[in-house]
Amino acid sequence: MKRLTKAGLLASSTLIATGAMAQTELSMWYHGAGNEVESNILGGIIEDFNAAQSDWTVSVESFPQGSYNDSVVAGALSGNLPCILDVDGPVMPNWAWSGYMQPLPISEEAIAGHLDSTVGRWDGEIYSVGLWDAAVALYTRQATLDALGLRTPTLDNPWTGEEFMAALEAAKASGEFEYAFDPGMAWTGEWYPYAFSPFLQSFGGDIVDRSTYQTAEGALNGEAAMEFGEWWQSLFTEGYAPGTSQDPADRDNGFIEGKYAFSWNGNWAAVATLEGGVDDVVFLPAPDFGNGPTIGAGSWQFGASGTCEHPDGVAEFVEFALQDKYLAAFSDGIGLIPATEEAAAMTENYAPGGALEPFFGLSEGQALVRPVSPGYVVAAKVFEKAMADIANGADVADTLDAAVDEIDADIEANSGYGH
Repeated sequence: MKRLTKAGLLASSTLIATGAMAQTELSMWYHGAGNEVESNILGGIIEDFNAAQSDWTVSVESFPQGSYNDSVVAGALSGNLPCILDVDGPVMPNWAWSGYMQPLPISEEAIAGHLDSTVGRWDGEIYSVGLWDAAVALYTRQATLDALGLRTPTLDNPWTGEEFMAALEAAKASGEFEYAFDPGMAWTGEWYPYAFSPFLQSFGGDIVDRSTYQTAEGALNGEAAMEFGEWWQSLFTEGYAPGTSQDPADRDNGFIEGKYAFSWNGNWAAVATLEGGVDDVVFLPAPDFGNGPTIGAGSWQFGASGTCEHPDGVAEFVEFALQDKYLAAFSDGIGLIPATEEAAAMTENYAPGGALEPFFGLSEGQALVRPVSPGYVVAAKVFEKAMADIANGADVADTLDAAVDEIDADIEANSGYGH
């Protein structure tokens, strides 16, 4: 073995130190503090990236999800944002419009084959890319379908609205359940627009008019929206579903315990349902209320902050993190839907024949992102309140008209949000 002299060792050390100094630090903020599994997977990706090249070194600071968005807003106002931002998909347009984020110089080739909903686009440019998505399905038991004499809907042939209501009526009439349907009223915040606006969209309405993004008039209070609102209220007034006073424990465990015949829930709850002993659970597609079956889409994604001086480094990190092995690791670790079909095939649950395989098809075939507008962050809160008020018995027309007025006033106050 060749021996290094003292001078050689010094020279070698100098070269190593110089190489390390040449790496530019890319700080990252992440929403997953407290989730050890998620943090460990991300930490492994960062460690691999830092070792795989000599230009960049990524360091991460994690925040609790509940306070993360407020931390980013505060950081933006104080001029103290990191280089890499973690952003919830529907929030991204607001952060882009506000200057908190800048376009991500990532190639289209790098995202080829990814679920559309995992790529965040605003004003014709890519701002963020996610490693996973989430999807909602109608949970039930095969035994329930059999006992009630119901056909099993498929992606190609989902239940119509009439079939769905007939299923709820059959479950209610059976006397076997506390409620026929659990839409998840105990969950609040983003759950309401994510989970419930797809019903509105299937009726033919929406939170805002997506053709211009300048008004909610006609979309949220037109004939289709009124029909949706009356239907939504009937779920509670006619005893099909628990209302806003639902016990959170019942939301988490009611379907497993047999209190509900059907449950509107996400793929993140599927593993717990299986482990809870519901071995004949089936995940059904959204019903079609006349304008196509629809579910929500768009989860957490990575992008470059508006103050980052090295967006090319952020793009390089994101491209590195998009390797199928990492997408599969996140899926196996936290149960979410991998961004590519190839990664899904590498997972335990989403591979062909896997217990959660239907969710990938749902995300691919029924998903619609929430309104892609900076104004969404306000409209979402207005929609949430309207849905809760209608569920609690408020007049449908008055409530939807008031929601439209509030959303339109916000759009006007912000000069159209740049649309």
